[in-house]
Amino acid sequence: QVQLVESGGGLVQAGGSLRLACTTSGRYAMGWFRQAPGKERELVASIDWSGGATYSADSVKGRFTISRDNTKNTVYLQMDSLKPEDTAVYYCAARYTSLLGSIYYRESDFGSWGQGTQVTVSS
Repeated sequence: QVQLVESGGGLVQAGGSLRLACTTSGRYAMGWFRQAPGKERELVASIDWSGGATYSADSVKGRFTISRDNTKNTVYLQMDSLKPEDTAVYYCAARYTSLLGSIYYRESDFGSWGQGTQVTVSS
């Protein structure tokens, strides 16, 4: 397992932006998940260890962008045009992999998790 440290959550008005960051190191495919009150945790976006392959859920496509800077050991989730329904605790997750281009989609695919950061979007 690897230690993950998230930052960047907060309160923002609808239509605003936030950028989440998750620090890690090594050859890890990463994912951002979120869990709203009373709902199951869901995948928001996923990226392979090189940054060359990404996936975004339909609910955030065109608004959220996952990226990484391996020189800074950091994975980002840029969230634009935020909506009240984006309100949730956001978690980053990591899976060690040697497969270039591999991205993952299920919670069970990831072995390490961050502590979560709250994102609240007011209407």
